[in-house]
Amino acid sequence: MNAPDGVRVRCLLFALLLGAAQALAASPGPAAAPSNPLWTHAKIKNYLPDMTWPEVADLLTRTDMALIPVGALEEHGPQGPIGTDFYNGTEQALLVAQRTDILVVPILMPGNSPYHMGFPGTITISAETLEKVYFEAIQSLLRHGFRRFVLLNAHGGNAATTRFIVDRVNQETAGVAVELEDASRPFADDAHLSAATRAENDRLARIKEFDRHAGVEETSESLYLIPGLVNMRAVVPTTLQLPAHLEAMLPKVTSGDRTSSLLFLAEALKAKDTGKHTSTREMTPTGVWSLADVAQATAERGKARSDAFVEAAVQFIETWKSLRPNRPE
Repeated sequence: MNAPDGVRVRCLLFALLLGAAQALAASPGPAAAPSNPLWTHAKIKNYLPDMTWPEVADLLTRTDMALIPVGALEEHGPQGPIGTDFYNGTEQALLVAQRTDILVVPILMPGNSPYHMGFPGTITISAETLEKVYFEAIQSLLRHGFRRFVLLNAHGGNAATTRFIVDRVNQETAGVAVELEDASRPFADDAHLSAATRAENDRLARIKEFDRHAGVEETSESLYLIPGLVNMRAVVPTTLQLPAHLEAMLPKVTSGDRTSSLLFLAEALKAKDTGKHTSTREMTPTGVWSLADVAQATAERGKARSDAFVEAAVQFIETWKSLRPNRPE
């Protein structure tokens, strides 16, 4: 074969190989697996619904602690989702569990919210049902080897029931339980918080007006924790209509007077059928229980509040772990 023939052969081989490569690239190949177009959830560390049983068994070799958010399904004004308390409580629990090993166990979405029933979408269950379901769920976790339980109450209406669940666990089972707000309070002062968190909290001006359910602070937390579910365009001015004697208490309540706050909350935000005229619908047409302008809510304010809570919670859990090391069984 002379030189020109050799060149022609090499060129022909190259052309054949190139054509084959192009054909292979153009072939459809294996079809992509079909997937739900609405599914956006990524697996989260230490989150029970996402885990397999071997993963739970592995976690039990490192910790016998479970963190249980207690939330609600109730109106949160025109801007906040019905699931605000469930979502925010669960998200804060998950932020804690990324920094210290603890199992996050959501059990129920609804809570005890009879005073919000004037607004469509609210679901309320009795305190008795709430206590029974959470206590039985904890009994299941005890069977698997979990021994320490931290209840994160994300809805004020569940407070007494959550503390009763804690007491039942301590009095009636081999487990030990605490309520996280109470337990983390000693770690929430400036001496324990990081410099960055202290600086951010100092930078943000305190809300001076009465500001409670679905107000500036709670909406700010939602803007940080569940930003895609808050509709700030729906915020409208609101007014409060309180019984005269409660209206007279407001300045002292807002200033932080403990006795006034205790008596105010003993009557305010109660079911319509109590006759106290303090169900949410009787006090506010929007469901927002605040005199502050909710338009002031920001994700930055929410992050500062959440960071402070998460830091204090982690420090408490780490302290408990040091005082009573894990004893897997």
